[in-house]
Order: sequence, then structure tokens, then C-alpha cells
Amino acid sequence: QVQLVESGGGLVQAGGSLRLSCAASGSIFSFNVMGWYRQVPGKQRELVASITRGGTTNYADSVKGRFTISSDNAENTVYLQMNSLKPEDTAVYYCNAYKWSFGVKYDYWGQGTQVTVSS
Repeated sequence: QVQLVESGGGLVQAGGSLRLSCAASGSIFSFNVMGWYRQVPGKQRELVASITRGGTTNYADSVKGRFTISSDNAENTVYLQMNSLKPEDTAVYYCNAYKWSFGVKYDYWGQGTQVTVSS
């Protein structure tokens, strides 16, 4: 069973930075895509950033130029570097990974880490 463990959340002032980490229990190279999502109470979970096995990245418009997703295959870890944080970035951030195998999609989620940005 794949496990994803997030860390790095916390409280930061607006304009500050945080780096989130998502450590996988197995090789991240087995996943087609890994990504970070966030959710605030009462709203749907939204994609923040994703990275494919080949290294192609994708970002939500709201974080482009401020957040950077990266992966370290040797450490089986995906990172989200968050700079110039804004109060509206406050949310629970979830790591996600999925892979396709014989036509079946396997979707995995971490437990989430709280990010709070104070104004």
C-alpha cells in the first residue's frame, strides 16, 4: 500500500515562504503524475501544481510565478516551494499521486498539512 506523508506546513506572515514535502513509501517514478492540492472549508479541493514522471509541470494561475513544484527521485519526495505567500493561500495542502496500470487508475492521497498565512 502506497503512503504519502506531507510535512512543512505551518504559520507564516504574508510575503513569507514555506516548503512542503511529500515523502512516498515507494518509488515516485512509478507514478504518472504527482501533485499538490489545497482545500479550504466549504470549497472544493483544487489543484495547485503537478509534475509528471517526465518532469513537466503545471500550475494553477493563482500560484504561477510564486510556487515551484519539484521532485527528487532518489529521495522519493516531491516538494512545493511557496514564496510570496498571501492570506488567500491559507488552506490544507494535500499531496496526490496517481498511476495507470492495465487500464485502472490508482489514486493516492496524503493526510494533509495546514498552511496558514497571516496578513
